Amino acid sequence: MTVQQQNDRNTSMSGGADVQARLMLLVICLIWGLTWPAMRIALYDMPPLTMRTLTAGFGALGLLLICLVRRRSLYVRPGKDWAHVFVASVLNITAFSLFSAFAQISAATTRVAILNYMMPVWTLVLAWAVLGDRPTRMQAAAIALCATGVVVLVLPVAYTGVPLGLLLAVGAGFSWALGTVYLKWAKLNVDPLALATWQVIVALVIIATAMFIFDGRLELAHAHTGAWIGVLFSGIAGNAIAYALWFDIVGRVSALTATLGIVGIPVLGVVSTMLVIGERLTAADTVGFAFIFAASICAQIPPSAFRRIIGRGPAPV
Repeated sequence: MTVQQQNDRNTSMSGGADVQARLMLLVICLIWGLTWPAMRIALYDMPPLTMRTLTAGFGALGLLLICLVRRRSLYVRPGKDWAHVFVASVLNITAFSLFSAFAQISAATTRVAILNYMMPVWTLVLAWAVLGDRPTRMQAAAIALCATGVVVLVLPVAYTGVPLGLLLAVGAGFSWALGTVYLKWAKLNVDPLALATWQVIVALVIIATAMFIFDGRLELAHAHTGAWIGVLFSGIAGNAIAYALWFDIVGRVSALTATLGIVGIPVLGVVSTMLVIGERLTAADTVGFAFIFAASICAQIPPSAFRRIIGRGPAPV
């Protein structure tokens, strides 16, 4: 085989792997987008702590099985690394799970999904404050767009007091972003899939403990088939399968491709909630959604890519 033939073969294999990774990214977006109405359906019949205990349990079991099948190491060094895993779990999984679940009890799922995906913008702000990563002009524009979107969403209901659900939705996105920045600061040397698995397991222990303290037991007396389907989908697909796919593709596509794929999740979340549950966006919701969606895109496109998009010359090599 000549050098040219070998290069052509490598290019073909790389292109095939890239296509597969993009398809996997599409699957992740579909799963996490559909998780929003699935959780809402489960919450019709179950209290938030019961629902989240079950989803975390199914997710932890699924991730453990995936690690076992793929022979991934679950080792975490004793001491400081375990402390970092615990803190990351509280921020990334526990707080996010509880805030988003309780938010849906007192606010429309579409609004909760929109406000949750302020995460990229919160990440910019926190990385600036904690890590000293100054935002670019485009990222600064993202912060301004996001702030405008939040004002548009909250202003119509602020006259009678901002609903707790909206505050919890913002808190969910903030906690996830804080956990992301924390992990970047901690610089853990742990297999990414193992890190996700242990975070879900720690979250399961914390949420289950809270459930037994405040509710006394799993409240399943009124759980119908739809609620169980919602829990199983959110736990197995949303927590286990989506995480496993995500950590498989992050090394196979560019960061730009991966992060732009995530931007599609709130769109799918809102659309699927409207189709499955029948919620409708108000005019303020639509405008606010547009601002936050634009902010998320601006927050995640690096300046070099933006220059290529608008045609201001090639990016530096």
